[in-house]
Amino acid sequence: MNTYFADMHIHIGRTMSGKPVKITGAKSLTIDNILEEASERKGIDIVGVIDSQVPEVLVQLEEMLQQGVVQELDDGGIRYGHTTLFLGAEIELNASSTQGPLHVLAFMPSLDIMKDFSCWLARHMTNISLSTQRFYGEPKVLQQKVKELGGLFIPAHIFTPFKSLYGSGVKSSITEIFDKDLIDAVELGLSSDTDMADQIPELHQFTFLTNSDAHSLKKIAREYQKLRLEAPTFKEFQLALKNCEGRGVAENYGLNPLLGKYHKTCCSECFTLLEEHQKGNPCPSCGNKRVIKGVYNRLQELKEEPSSLTPNRPPYVHQVPLDFIPKVGPKTLEKLLNHFGTEMAVMHQVNRKHLEAVVGSLTADLIIKARNGKLSLGTGGAGRYGKVKT
Repeated sequence: MNTYFADMHIHIGRTMSGKPVKITGAKSLTIDNILEEASERKGIDIVGVIDSQVPEVLVQLEEMLQQGVVQELDDGGIRYGHTTLFLGAEIELNASSTQGPLHVLAFMPSLDIMKDFSCWLARHMTNISLSTQRFYGEPKVLQQKVKELGGLFIPAHIFTPFKSLYGSGVKSSITEIFDKDLIDAVELGLSSDTDMADQIPELHQFTFLTNSDAHSLKKIAREYQKLRLEAPTFKEFQLALKNCEGRGVAENYGLNPLLGKYHKTCCSECFTLLEEHQKGNPCPSCGNKRVIKGVYNRLQELKEEPSSLTPNRPPYVHQVPLDFIPKVGPKTLEKLLNHFGTEMAVMHQVNRKHLEAVVGSLTADLIIKARNGKLSLGTGGAGRYGKVKT
C-alpha cells in the first residue's frame, strides 16, 4: 500500500476568460494554476477542486484532455503531472426553517459524469457558473442524485459559525437533515480537530477529513490528509473513506484549532476573546453587539458524555503551515522550494541539518517545531486567524 497527500477543498477564483467563480477567491486561482501549484510547488498528490461544475471550467478541462495536458484515469480522476484532480462541487442547502443554510461537497469520478451533474444542478440553481450556490430542493434528493451518479457526498466545514451543519445555533441531528447511509465522510474545518469532533457521538461512524478551503494558491494544503491507497484514483479514495481492504486515512494534518479564525467566541469589532458570553449581550470591552460564537464554545453546548465506544481514529497532527511561520516569507519559501522541491518535502522529509544549511538554525528550528506542533500560539476568533508567537 502507498501513501498520498490529499487536499479535497480548493476553490476556483476565475475561469480562463476571467469570469469570477468564487467571488472572494484570488484571480490567479484558475484550474490550470491550481494543478501546476499542487503538482510542482505543494507536492500534493490529490486535489479536490470544488467548483468543477462550472460549464466554462468543464470546457477548459476538456480542451486540456484533447491537448494531452491532462489524462483521465480508468478508476476515476484526472491526472496532471504528479497530481490527481477530483472533480467536485460545493453546494449550499437550506435544510429547514429552523436550521440555517449549510454547505456540502459532492465529487464525481469523471468529466462526463460531472457534466451530467452540472446540467442537473443547473435546473435547481440560479447560477451554475458561480461557486457554492443555493440548491432549491431537499437535501436527501441531492444525496440520492450524487449516489445515482456514483459520486461522494460530504458535509463541509461542519462546525464553522456560518453555513455549516452544527454552526447555526440549532441543535439538530445529522439524521434530521440527511440520510446518514448516503454520507461518505465529514469535513471538520479549520477551527476544530478530531478530539473536538468526537465529542458528538453521532459523528463516530464517519471518516473525518481535513482540507484547506483554499481561496488562493498559497493556501492550498494548509490542511490535508495522508491516505493509504494502492493508487491516487477516485475508486481508491472511495474505498479509503469506508476503510475497506486496507485503504484509509493514515493521518490528518491540520492547523491547531487555536489558529482557526472561528475557534473561540470573540467580538467582531475589537476581537476581545470572551470566555463567558450570553447570546444578545454586547461586548463588555467595546459595546459592539456583534459577537461571534466560536467553534470551541459551540461544542461545549453540543458535546455529550465521553463514551467508551469512541472510534479508533488516525493521528491528528497539529501542523503549522509554512506561510504561518515567522521568518518564512516569500523569499525564504522560494529558497526552500528551490533546494527541496515542494512544501510537502519541507514539512515531512527534510532533516534539520539540511534545513539549517539553507535558511539558518533559527528558521530551521521554527520549521521543525511547526512540523511537530510545538510552536506557541495565540487564539483566533471572529474571522481573524490565531497567530504564531515568537
